[in-house]
Amino acid sequence: MTDLEGLLDLAERSRVPDGFGYLGSDGQVILGRPLETWIVARMTHVFGLAVLLGRPGAGDLLAHGVASLAGGPLHDGEHGGWYAATDDDTKAAYVHAFAVLAGATATAAGAEGGRELLDEALGVWQRRFWDDAAGLAVEEWDRGWTTLSDYRGANANMHGVEASLAAADALAGTDPDRAGTLRSQALRTTERIVHGFARERDWRLPEHFTADWSPLPDYNRDEPAHPFRPYGVTVGHQFEWARLAVHVRAVTADPPEWLLDDALGLFDAAATRGWAADGRDGFPYTLDWDDRPVVGARMHWVLCEAVAAAAVLGAVTGDPRYPALARRWREHGEQRFADRITGSWHHELTPDGAVASGTWSGQPDAYHLAQMLLLDGAPVRGSVALAVS
Repeated sequence: MTDLEGLLDLAERSRVPDGFGYLGSDGQVILGRPLETWIVARMTHVFGLAVLLGRPGAGDLLAHGVASLAGGPLHDGEHGGWYAATDDDTKAAYVHAFAVLAGATATAAGAEGGRELLDEALGVWQRRFWDDAAGLAVEEWDRGWTTLSDYRGANANMHGVEASLAAADALAGTDPDRAGTLRSQALRTTERIVHGFARERDWRLPEHFTADWSPLPDYNRDEPAHPFRPYGVTVGHQFEWARLAVHVRAVTADPPEWLLDDALGLFDAAATRGWAADGRDGFPYTLDWDDRPVVGARMHWVLCEAVAAAAVLGAVTGDPRYPALARRWREHGEQRFADRITGSWHHELTPDGAVASGTWSGQPDAYHLAQMLLLDGAPVRGSVALAVS
């Protein structure tokens, strides 16, 4: 069985002078690949979780991540915020959500500079990305914050909810008012995306929108396997939103009933429409609007989010069906995805179970798998950091 210690052993190999690099299929950093903020931030978050668990040596890795985000080549000291990568100077909500998450977990773990990183990242998020009138985040700016893209996306908002909940947990003891604002924003976004867009379409969640939040159902039809903006229904995101709705519920005073009802509806739709949709075990990456597979590749992160969502729903409902599904899907992952050499899971497989790289190459980071392992049996809180601490 895959274990967290083995996964963290692999994660430690990602350290490079300016942050953390993208790991290849051999478990080594891919040389020559640009440094990417989402990788650096997610690995910083993972090492923050490792500190909270008491892992020896994790504090040094967390400190390295915090310093890299605070003053490394990905940080824009002139205009503020973070570049998407060392070869891409756009300012994306997806990237900044992970900067907030890294700062939140570093703060929770007591890392030097963690609170400063969190304050800076939250400042950028609130000032540049959060649209209070919409209750949602905008998507992408140019380097100088002068031109805003017309595209809006559910993916960045999903990670914005995750990051806001983590930041709220990290700040609750010292700044309860700001924590309350962040939790309120997370609830508003979840209401718009899950209780609005997903429920209105019988739990087929649109991912792509115009600037006024009109859905774009045909977006990227000609590039269906896009790693961040695929066409159609992304099964793994439905599981992820279902889980996040439960985390929002855990930190909302007098939570509305729809939070749990919608989490169950979204989860069940993903589970029943997604599993073996093409007649072979596993979850395809995407489905069309009639529930037919579009990209049949199996992504490890989709299965991780399915297992994590089932574990969380089992914890809050007491229904044995959910832990049974979590065990079944985890066993499938151990049989198909687990890489006994690296200690992680292969990132992508063909529908028949062969290692593939149509959308993703290598085994980039430890984020999804680490959180899946940690959420199994953990109490349901706003953030993974608070659950494990």
